[in-house]
Parts: sequence; structure tokens; C-alpha cells
Amino acid sequence: MRHVYTCIDIGSSNIKVVVCELYRGRYNLLAVSTVKSKGIKKGLINDIIDAKNCIKQAFNEIEAMLGFKIKQVIAIIPSYYAEFNIIKGETTVTNEEKIVTADDIVNVLQAAMKSHFDITKEMVTIIPIDFTLDNETTKEPLRKKSNTLKARAVLATTPKKNIYSVVNLLNSIGIEVVDISLGCIGDINTFRDEKIDECISAVINIGAEKTEVSLYNKGIIVKHGIVNMGSNNVNHDIAYMYNTNLEIANELKEHFAQATRTSASLNEIIEVKNKEEKIIKVNQYELSEVVISRLDEILTLANQELNKLTSHKPEIIYVTGGITNMTNFSQICREKLGKCAIIGNVNLIGLRNNKFSSAIGNIIYFINKLKLKGKDYSMISNEEVEILSTPRKNANDSMLGKVFGYFFGE
Repeated sequence: MRHVYTCIDIGSSNIKVVVCELYRGRYNLLAVSTVKSKGIKKGLINDIIDAKNCIKQAFNEIEAMLGFKIKQVIAIIPSYYAEFNIIKGETTVTNEEKIVTADDIVNVLQAAMKSHFDITKEMVTIIPIDFTLDNETTKEPLRKKSNTLKARAVLATTPKKNIYSVVNLLNSIGIEVVDISLGCIGDINTFRDEKIDECISAVINIGAEKTEVSLYNKGIIVKHGIVNMGSNNVNHDIAYMYNTNLEIANELKEHFAQATRTSASLNEIIEVKNKEEKIIKVNQYELSEVVISRLDEILTLANQELNKLTSHKPEIIYVTGGITNMTNFSQICREKLGKCAIIGNVNLIGLRNNKFSSAIGNIIYFINKLKLKGKDYSMISNEEVEILSTPRKNANDSMLGKVFGYFFGE
């Protein structure tokens, strides 16, 4: 079996679809699509028709790369009003051998969930913290001997509309949602290492219209906050300052501006058209001043939100989101957040862009859940495996057919 998984991240700026294969413990990129969002406001669907057309376009691009339709996905849902609560459960191991099975793991997590049932909320996921057997505490109880099984976990819930608006939209275009998750859960799994598993850490994800601030204890999400400001605010500042449209403003931000004054040049000039179709000259240093002013505000507000979440200073703060790919972004992060701030690094060949951190990490998280339960599962059929295994004509360099590098061992 070829183990292939797809995740969709429906953002305010872009619809992102990532398809990866897990092969011999390594992740290989098979296809990726990014489509400009329409009908999405601050991560929420506000125009079903526009949103549906954008999502269809993204999947059509993936189909052109792979040669078949994607039918199943992991969907990232909006994190507004998400809550995270520690829950506990206990169950009896029922088989005669007293060996913990996948069913026992499901049973103990369901028992834990029932202890914190809220009719106004919908469960997104249960993140296990640890399991207790008769004689030990472990993170991997499967196939171990015990009379009872106890679990501690974090239950993630959101308002029902956050889930059903996304699931119903995807179902309407023939896409089955096999799992749902949150961007903050994906981010930590993308950047996870041994140090994160031993300390208090945080992730600041600067999106288009909102910045998510997430707090973790030993790699487990515990609190989450949102700042209603993001990289689109930078675009609007540039557009206002130079009287340009937002597309040109975004190009200036991504390809000319610098994230620090020391790296910006007074002598670097670029010419663009303003809204009146007149050619204007944009100085790199002056442009960077506009960008830095807004970035200062975003990072200051994110830090204030983090201080609301905890009185303890995290040992590591990962900063991610597409804007963090800007030159020297790490310097402004350290200035505003301290030396513990690190730019997250999505290092998949063909996909070295931090705007994909949530999608990639949620594929990792989904696979880890399968491992916990001892499940062997793929999102594609045997017929589609045959298509993948057959060399295709005119496949471009970023598509299947090339041997991609990997970004994390499992």
C-alpha cells in the first residue's frame, strides 16, 4: 500500500492543498496547489459560491498534477472560539489476554470525552497526553499488557458552525472529510523536536487577516488566542502609502521590502504603476519603514496575547506564516519577542514556504493518530496507486515523478 494523505487549509488569502506520501518513515511531497481565496473572511466562509469555486480550482490543479481526483481530505477548520480542556478517562481491558488493543484506546478516549460533554460545542479532536497501565505510564499503550487503561488527553472543541460550514462545503463538491483539525495543532507538529516535548513553547502564526497565538506544554496545545490583524494589514498600508492596488502592494511586500532597517537600502529603487497608471518610484528603505511599522504592531499585540495566556515565559516561540519568509524577519522577531523567538522552517524540497506549516503538520498529526491505534490507512485506492506509479508525460518539475526530499523522519 502507498500511504498518501491530503490536507486542505482554507485561508483568507489562499486556499492551500498539500498531498504527501509517507514512505519508509519519510514524507515526500506529491503535489501542492495554492489558489487566491474568494468568499473567505478571517478564515470563515462568507460567500459559499465564491469559496466553492476557489476550492474546486485548487483541487483541479492537484488532479492535473496527479492524474486522478482527490476524494478524501483532512480539513483545517476555523479556530475562532476554540477551547482546550484536559480530560481523563478509564476503561477495563476486556480481551482474555489483557492486551491493549486499538478498541481499548478508542474506548478510554471516548470515556474521557464523556466526562466533559458540552452540547453547545463540537469535538474537533482528542490529543492524548499519556496512558496509564497497571504498572507504567506510557504514550504508546498498544499491545501492552494491563487489566485497566487510563488516559489523560486534551479535548479540542469549537462552535459547531466552524466545523459544518467547512465540511458541508467540501461534501458538496464530492470531497469526503475524513478528519478535521486546527491550524495550531498542525503548526506544532511541523516544528516539533525533542526540546519542544520537554518545555513550555508557543507558536505565533501570522495569517492574512488574523494572527494565531498558541501555547503548548510539552508539545500539547493548552491555550489559544487570536489577534485580528495580519499580513493583509501590511498590504493595505503599502497600497495607501503609494496609491497602488493590493496586488502590487503584495508584490512589493514579498519581493522588495525588508523586515529590518539595517538590511534596507536607500539606493534601491523599483518602479511600479499606481492606481492612476502612472509610473512611480518606490525606495526600498522607505517601503521597509512602512512594513516594519505594521510588523512591530502585529508582533507587539501577539506578545501581549501570549502574556494573557501564560505568566510563564515560553522557552521557545516559533513564528510562522507566509510573511515570515521575508528577508531578515528573524531579527525583528527577536527584537519584539526576545531571543527565544525562532522563525519556523518548513523545509520540504519544493515547498519551502511557511504558509504551509499548518497543512503539513496536520498530515503528520493524522498519521501519528493512525500509529497510536495501529491502523494502516491511505486516502487513495489501488487504481489510483497504479496511476501514481505510471510515469506521466509533460509532468513539470514540481509534480510527481521526481524523487523529492523529505523534511522529517517519523
